[in-house]
Amino acid sequence: MSQPQISQIQTMLDLQNSMNTKVNAQWRKQNFAWYRAIWIECAELLDHYGWKWWKHQEMDRDQVMLELIDIWHFGLSILIVKAADAEDLCRELTLGLSDNVHLEFPEQLEAFTEEVLHTKSFDARHFGSLMKCVGLEFEELFSSYVGKNVLNMFRQDKGYKDGSYIKIWDGKDDNEWLVEVMQKLDLAADDFAESVYRALDESYPD
Repeated sequence: MSQPQISQIQTMLDLQNSMNTKVNAQWRKQNFAWYRAIWIECAELLDHYGWKWWKHQEMDRDQVMLELIDIWHFGLSILIVKAADAEDLCRELTLGLSDNVHLEFPEQLEAFTEEVLHTKSFDARHFGSLMKCVGLEFEELFSSYVGKNVLNMFRQDKGYKDGSYIKIWDGKDDNEWLVEVMQKLDLAADDFAESVYRALDESYPD
């Protein structure tokens, strides 16, 4: 990976730490079951990808990407807690995303999920393979992660923790709103994160 990509990995690690701290200032000491959140997301991911042979299904790429981003959030959380050194973790992720194995997507997802359940950890190499299977490039991982991180911050600000947050408005899930918002914005803009938050806030019911 290039130096800018290494910098973007560090940015994502910093954003994840900020998000987790917003939810619980002592999150590193709580022994949260991040691995459990990952395998639940894996099941949702496979549904969006399509696996039922008894009915017509097509991959919902936007939702597949969002599920992968959710998994990435939880994976980063696991690794931040385990890491002894931030720079070493950044290098580990850089190498892991670049060194992939190749299976068909359902089998690759099952192998990834089995590894998560067995180790209660996160393997960047297996995750990178999932990215390759569905054509998720690093640049899209970064922009989508930033977008979803903003949505998570938005949820917290609007009452996600106390249950007052409205997840579906005007008949659409907030993840769908995020996809629509991001399609209208310049992903390379310096104020991309702020623009995502502002657009969500403008659409959110009072």
